[in-house]
Amino acid sequence: MPFFHQDEQLASIAQDILQTTNEKFPTLTRDKIALTWIVYQEPVIVNTGGALSPAEFWKYPIEGFSYRGVERIYPASIVKLFYLVAIQEWFNGNMVAESLELDRAIRDAIVESSNDATSLIMDVLTGTTSGPQLPAQPFETWQKQRNIVNRYFQSLGWSELESINVNQKTWCDGAYGRERAFLGEFMENRNMLTTNAVSRLLHSIIGGVAVSAERSQKMMQLLKRSLDPNDFIDCDGENQITGFIGEGLPADAQIWSKAGWMSRVRHDCAYVEIPNLSPYLLTIFTEGKENARNKKIIPFISNAIAQAVKLLLK
Repeated sequence: MPFFHQDEQLASIAQDILQTTNEKFPTLTRDKIALTWIVYQEPVIVNTGGALSPAEFWKYPIEGFSYRGVERIYPASIVKLFYLVAIQEWFNGNMVAESLELDRAIRDAIVESSNDATSLIMDVLTGTTSGPQLPAQPFETWQKQRNIVNRYFQSLGWSELESINVNQKTWCDGAYGRERAFLGEFMENRNMLTTNAVSRLLHSIIGGVAVSAERSQKMMQLLKRSLDPNDFIDCDGENQITGFIGEGLPADAQIWSKAGWMSRVRHDCAYVEIPNLSPYLLTIFTEGKENARNKKIIPFISNAIAQAVKLLLK
């Protein structure tokens, strides 16, 4: 069963926003966007520091809306959210040891969205390394090891995770050697996620039930973003606020998020708190070269959602 109930009011609002967005940005046709939106009404059960047990947490009914929320889409760096949860699970079960260097990589993968840092995390999670192509038998063993993260998420038994694939590293220039072979001739084994899957995982983190309450809090700290422009100026103009959900929020909002972008996609997932409004979770995936380059689309949707949440109080 999905973790939220489709709400008629949210559906009506979101469909209007999608229509308005398409009119403003004609390249964003309805088959180039997927969206999941969860609104937390009282009693708010998230960002409580893990006050609820997992059994209690998952009993609470959640209202939301999704558009193409089950469509499998290449996630770019959004997949790092899944590797973040997995490495915390490995730590929690003493499958791997924490270290300063690994902590540095985890921070850089989530805060800076570093692909190099993510490569180390994937090596540690799976006990595999990149390199030249392998003979058939060793390569088969290598592939089984690389699928351990997939097996972990399948073991959770969430319907939203049944169709995902999270067994690939993220790259700047592309995969080579055994990594390219693992992707498949037509890239059929590349990472794939849905906005519903991403939303449920983020929901579990902010709910304090991803791995453990303590581990969830550590992940929340890494996902916290500043909306002060002085805090996210960098050398190449890319960050996880500009062109994403955070840009469309008022200055007094708080946001916990993980963005992903490359030449063909631009995505973001975020948990948002705005004073005196219901907190909400929003995941937006956009596809297509023109849409990926356009840094105005996701902030436009984000601002429209933030304005709509005000109306939910009336």
